[in-house]
Amino acid sequence: MTKTPTHESFTEFEAAFAHFNAELFSNKLPQCLITLHRHKSARGYFWAEKFERSSGERVVDEIAMNPDCFKGRTDTETLSTLVHEMVHLQQKHFGKPSRNGYHNKEWAGMMDMVGLTPSTTAAPGGKRTGQNCSHYIVTGGPFSVACAKLIKTGFVITWRSRPKAPIAGKSGKRIKYECDECGAAAWGKEGLNIECGDCGITMAEL
Repeated sequence: MTKTPTHESFTEFEAAFAHFNAELFSNKLPQCLITLHRHKSARGYFWAEKFERSSGERVVDEIAMNPDCFKGRTDTETLSTLVHEMVHLQQKHFGKPSRNGYHNKEWAGMMDMVGLTPSTTAAPGGKRTGQNCSHYIVTGGPFSVACAKLIKTGFVITWRSRPKAPIAGKSGKRIKYECDECGAAAWGKEGLNIECGDCGITMAEL
């Protein structure tokens, strides 16, 4: 029987979660509910104790993945976001997280252990902690090795958001530009070089 898009998409992320839980966290992470959510300023997020069974007998955490951020990125890069959020899950159950959304030193150390280096710029030289903090993949590190092992099995992220159609304005065709790091957006004519003032990187033309 042909899989439905819903079954196909969520089965893939459930499989990826199980793989990384085994390879990077010794199967110690508790189960959570993985969702797809178009959060305008994040590639993914972790939200503790966000769901409960209708009977009230069980509460679980949420990891959300932003499908708008799948396009233009490799599956390895997208899966690094999943593991980033799994580290938040790890800290929630086995560490001492700070206020909601803040990336503290303990979390940064946990990221190092799985082969993802914390960085507010998603590149070497960025700050390792902060309210908004991304990461970059350590070549040959634990995540890199574990992800390559998963990809080698034929794993792919099948479904992703379609590019948004440009909006026509009075002066002609307008293009959306978006910061890959924080999700900030701007509209303008085609071919502009727009820099995100918060992240200091050039916005991508969508």
